[in-house]
Amino acid sequence: MSGERIRVTTPFSDGAIKSLAAGDALSISGVLYTARDAAHKRLAEMASSGMKMPFEFDGAAVYYAGPTPARPGAAIGSAGPTTSGRMDAYSPTLMALGLRVMIGKGSRNADVKRAIIEHCGLYLAATGGAAALIARSVKSSEVIAFPDLGTEAIRRLVVENFPAIVAIDSAGRDVYER
Repeated sequence: MSGERIRVTTPFSDGAIKSLAAGDALSISGVLYTARDAAHKRLAEMASSGMKMPFEFDGAAVYYAGPTPARPGAAIGSAGPTTSGRMDAYSPTLMALGLRVMIGKGSRNADVKRAIIEHCGLYLAATGGAAALIARSVKSSEVIAFPDLGTEAIRRLVVENFPAIVAIDSAGRDVYER
């Protein structure tokens, strides 16, 4: 990993995903979707019922965050990552439907790692404890699904220079296992 961040834009293509290696530092611009535990449970239920997802999964990146309300003049409040293991039960199902990139904090289980390899995906780590700093990357925020979940609703974020590290690459190399 060099000191420079690799600039990437969403949605992620197969080529972009395959070009990244565990440990690469990224600067992401484009659209991220927030979703935490309760939203993942609903998405999995929708998938098992054959329902249409609330956003296009192909090439999409989901950020495991429940942003706080925005202060005046800001697009969003604090937007730090939540522990990714909470979504492990649902991630392989969503990846089979086309979800490509997940962003959170902490390690992932073996089933998620297999799904990342099988579906040409990535798991990115965002820095925990830097919620206010990360929020500066968010240029706009809009609830697009499950508003009854409050801060855990699915949001469409437009980000610029969102910092993340490739934690598990498409070949299964994992920074948590070094």
